[in-house]
Amino acid sequence: MSKSNLVLAILATSAAAFLSPVAMAQQAGDLVVRARAVSLDPANEDSIAITDISISKKTIPEVDFTYYFSPSFSAELVLTVPQKHDVSSTTHGGKIGTLKHLPPTLLAQYRFTNLGTGPVTPYVGAGINLTLFSSVNLPAGFDIENRSVGPAYQLGADIALGGAWSLNVDYKKVQIRTDLSSNGSNLGTIKVDPTLIGVGVGYRF
Repeated sequence: MSKSNLVLAILATSAAAFLSPVAMAQQAGDLVVRARAVSLDPANEDSIAITDISISKKTIPEVDFTYYFSPSFSAELVLTVPQKHDVSSTTHGGKIGTLKHLPPTLLAQYRFTNLGTGPVTPYVGAGINLTLFSSVNLPAGFDIENRSVGPAYQLGADIALGGAWSLNVDYKKVQIRTDLSSNGSNLGTIKVDPTLIGVGVGYRF
Protein backbone atom coordinates (compact mmCIF):
# COMPACT_ATOMS: atom_id res chain seq x y z
CA MET A 1 0.00 0.00 0.00
CA SER A 2 1.42 3.42 -0.95
CA LYS A 3 1.68 6.21 1.59
CA SER A 4 -0.99 8.29 -0.19
CA ASN A 5 -3.42 5.35 -0.29
CA LEU A 6 -2.78 4.63 3.38
CA VAL A 7 -3.51 8.24 4.33
CA LEU A 8 -6.77 8.12 2.34
CA ALA A 9 -7.73 4.90 4.10
CA ILE A 10 -7.09 6.51 7.48
CA LEU A 11 -9.26 9.53 6.61
CA ALA A 12 -12.08 7.36 5.28
CA THR A 13 -11.95 5.10 8.31
CA SER A 14 -12.04 8.05 10.70
CA ALA A 15 -15.03 9.62 8.95
CA ALA A 16 -17.01 6.39 8.87
CA ALA A 17 -16.30 5.71 12.52
CA PHE A 18 -18.44 8.63 13.67
CA LEU A 19 -21.46 6.59 12.58
CA SER A 20 -20.51 3.81 15.01
CA PRO A 21 -22.18 3.49 18.41
CA VAL A 22 -20.48 4.98 21.45
CA ALA A 23 -18.57 2.32 23.39
CA MET A 24 -17.38 2.21 26.98
CA ALA A 25 -13.77 3.30 27.55
CA GLN A 26 -11.21 0.64 28.34
CA GLN A 27 -10.81 -0.15 32.02
CA ALA A 28 -7.81 -0.78 34.27
CA GLY A 29 -6.43 -4.25 33.54
CA ASP A 30 -7.70 -4.43 29.94
CA LEU A 31 -5.31 -5.68 27.24
CA VAL A 32 -5.89 -4.65 23.62
CA VAL A 33 -4.05 -6.48 20.84
CA ARG A 34 -3.86 -4.74 17.45
CA ALA A 35 -2.63 -5.61 13.98
CA ARG A 36 -1.66 -2.70 11.74
CA ALA A 37 -0.43 -2.07 8.21
CA VAL A 38 2.23 0.63 8.50
CA SER A 39 3.87 2.86 5.91
CA LEU A 40 7.53 3.31 6.90
CA ASP A 41 9.06 6.42 5.30
CA PRO A 42 12.70 7.08 6.29
CA ALA A 43 13.93 10.66 6.60
CA ASN A 44 17.31 9.54 5.19
CA GLU A 45 19.27 12.48 6.55
CA ASP A 46 22.89 11.36 6.95
CA SER A 47 26.09 13.20 7.79
CA ILE A 48 28.20 11.31 5.25
CA ALA A 49 28.79 13.53 2.24
CA ILE A 50 30.98 10.99 0.45
CA THR A 51 28.24 8.33 0.32
CA ASP A 52 24.78 10.00 0.67
CA ILE A 53 23.28 6.78 2.08
CA SER A 54 19.51 6.19 2.01
CA ILE A 55 17.21 3.37 3.17
CA SER A 56 14.19 2.27 1.11
CA LYS A 57 10.62 3.01 2.21
CA LYS A 58 8.09 0.19 2.48
CA THR A 59 4.81 -0.98 4.04
CA ILE A 60 5.29 -3.34 6.97
CA PRO A 61 3.09 -5.45 9.28
CA GLU A 62 2.93 -4.43 12.92
CA VAL A 63 1.46 -5.99 16.07
CA ASP A 64 1.06 -4.08 19.31
CA PHE A 65 -0.04 -4.92 22.83
CA THR A 66 -1.61 -2.13 24.91
CA TYR A 67 -2.14 -2.59 28.67
CA TYR A 68 -4.46 -0.15 30.43
CA PHE A 69 -3.57 1.09 33.92
CA SER A 70 -6.72 3.26 33.79
CA PRO A 71 -9.05 4.47 31.02
CA SER A 72 -6.60 7.32 30.31
CA PHE A 73 -3.16 5.81 30.98
CA SER A 74 -1.67 2.82 29.16
CA ALA A 75 1.58 1.31 27.90
CA GLU A 76 2.06 -0.03 24.37
CA LEU A 77 4.64 -2.50 23.10
CA VAL A 78 5.05 -2.35 19.30
CA LEU A 79 6.51 -5.37 17.50
CA THR A 80 7.15 -6.57 13.97
CA VAL A 81 9.37 -9.11 12.22
CA PRO A 82 12.85 -8.18 10.90
CA GLN A 83 12.32 -5.92 7.89
CA LYS A 84 14.59 -6.02 4.83
CA HIS A 85 15.54 -2.73 3.15
CA ASP A 86 17.60 -1.75 0.14
CA VAL A 87 20.54 0.54 0.91
CA SER A 88 21.32 3.11 -1.78
CA SER A 89 23.99 5.76 -2.39
CA THR A 90 23.63 8.50 -4.98
CA THR A 91 27.42 8.88 -4.95
CA HIS A 92 27.82 5.24 -5.95
CA GLY A 93 25.05 5.12 -8.57
CA GLY A 94 22.10 3.59 -6.71
CA LYS A 95 21.61 0.38 -4.74
CA ILE A 96 24.76 -0.76 -2.92
CA GLY A 97 23.36 -3.45 -0.61
CA THR A 98 20.67 -4.58 1.81
CA LEU A 99 20.06 -4.89 5.54
CA LYS A 100 17.40 -6.01 7.98
CA HIS A 101 16.22 -4.14 11.05
CA LEU A 102 14.05 -5.15 14.02
CA PRO A 103 12.61 -2.08 15.82
CA PRO A 104 10.63 -2.96 19.01
CA THR A 105 9.21 0.18 20.63
CA LEU A 106 7.75 0.78 24.12
CA LEU A 107 5.49 3.81 24.65
CA ALA A 108 3.62 5.39 27.55
CA GLN A 109 0.25 6.74 26.39
CA TYR A 110 -2.38 9.21 27.52
CA ARG A 111 -5.92 8.94 26.12
CA PHE A 112 -8.31 11.88 26.03
CA THR A 113 -11.40 10.10 27.34
CA ASN A 114 -13.49 13.19 28.20
CA LEU A 115 -13.58 15.08 24.89
CA GLY A 116 -17.05 13.97 23.86
CA THR A 117 -15.91 12.65 20.48
CA GLY A 118 -18.33 9.72 20.39
CA PRO A 119 -16.65 6.47 19.39
CA VAL A 120 -13.27 8.16 18.75
CA THR A 121 -10.68 8.33 21.55
CA PRO A 122 -7.54 10.28 20.59
CA TYR A 123 -4.23 9.66 22.34
CA VAL A 124 -0.60 10.78 22.51
CA GLY A 125 2.43 8.69 23.44
CA ALA A 126 6.16 8.88 24.03
CA GLY A 127 8.77 6.23 24.70
CA ILE A 128 11.89 4.49 23.52
CA ASN A 129 12.89 2.48 20.46
CA LEU A 130 15.52 -0.23 20.24
CA THR A 131 16.52 -1.17 16.69
CA LEU A 132 18.70 -4.19 15.95
CA PHE A 133 20.38 -4.37 12.53
CA SER A 134 21.22 -7.75 10.99
CA SER A 135 21.98 -9.45 7.64
CA VAL A 136 23.99 -6.39 6.60
CA ASN A 137 25.18 -6.78 2.99
CA LEU A 138 27.31 -3.78 1.99
CA PRO A 139 30.37 -3.37 -0.24
CA ALA A 140 33.59 -4.92 1.07
CA GLY A 141 35.09 -2.95 3.95
CA PHE A 142 31.85 -1.14 4.89
CA ASP A 143 29.89 -1.91 8.06
CA ILE A 144 27.32 -0.33 10.38
CA GLU A 145 26.76 -0.32 14.14
CA ASN A 146 24.38 -3.17 14.90
CA ARG A 147 21.97 -1.34 17.23
CA SER A 148 20.26 1.99 17.79
CA VAL A 149 18.45 3.39 20.84
CA GLY A 150 16.37 6.55 20.53
CA PRO A 151 13.13 8.33 21.44
CA ALA A 152 9.75 7.64 19.84
CA TYR A 153 6.68 9.89 19.67
CA GLN A 154 3.12 8.98 18.79
CA LEU A 155 -0.37 10.31 18.22
CA GLY A 156 -3.46 8.51 17.04
CA ALA A 157 -7.03 7.49 17.75
CA ASP A 158 -8.97 4.38 18.74
CA ILE A 159 -12.36 4.07 17.06
CA ALA A 160 -14.94 1.86 18.78
CA LEU A 161 -16.78 -0.64 16.57
CA GLY A 162 -18.89 -2.13 19.33
CA GLY A 163 -18.16 -5.03 21.65
CA ALA A 164 -14.46 -5.78 22.02
CA TRP A 165 -13.46 -4.57 18.53
CA SER A 166 -11.96 -1.25 17.50
CA LEU A 167 -10.24 0.43 14.58
CA ASN A 168 -6.99 2.32 15.07
CA VAL A 169 -5.16 5.06 13.19
CA ASP A 170 -1.65 5.92 14.32
CA TYR A 171 1.29 8.24 13.55
CA LYS A 172 4.77 7.69 14.98
CA LYS A 173 8.11 9.45 14.60
CA VAL A 174 11.09 7.32 15.68
CA GLN A 175 14.78 8.14 15.99
CA ILE A 176 16.83 5.35 14.38
CA ARG A 177 20.51 6.08 13.70
CA THR A 178 23.64 4.03 13.07
CA ASP A 179 27.29 4.82 12.36
CA LEU A 180 28.82 3.78 9.04
CA SER A 181 32.45 2.68 9.02
CA SER A 182 34.93 1.76 6.30
CA ASN A 183 37.80 -0.57 7.18
CA GLY A 184 37.35 0.35 10.85
CA SER A 185 37.23 4.14 10.33
CA ASN A 186 34.01 5.97 11.25
CA LEU A 187 32.59 7.85 8.25
CA GLY A 188 29.56 9.39 9.95
CA THR A 189 25.98 8.73 11.01
CA ILE A 190 23.09 7.36 8.94
CA LYS A 191 19.90 9.04 10.23
CA VAL A 192 17.01 6.78 9.22
CA ASP A 193 14.53 8.57 11.57
CA PRO A 194 11.37 7.15 9.95
CA THR A 195 7.82 8.44 9.97
CA LEU A 196 5.30 5.60 10.42
CA ILE A 197 1.62 5.95 9.50
CA GLY A 198 -0.57 2.97 10.31
CA VAL A 199 -4.14 1.74 10.27
CA GLY A 200 -5.37 -1.46 11.91
CA VAL A 201 -7.88 -3.35 13.99
CA GLY A 202 -7.81 -4.17 17.70
CA TYR A 203 -9.47 -6.65 20.06
CA ARG A 204 -9.89 -6.19 23.82
CA PHE A 205 -9.20 -9.08 26.19
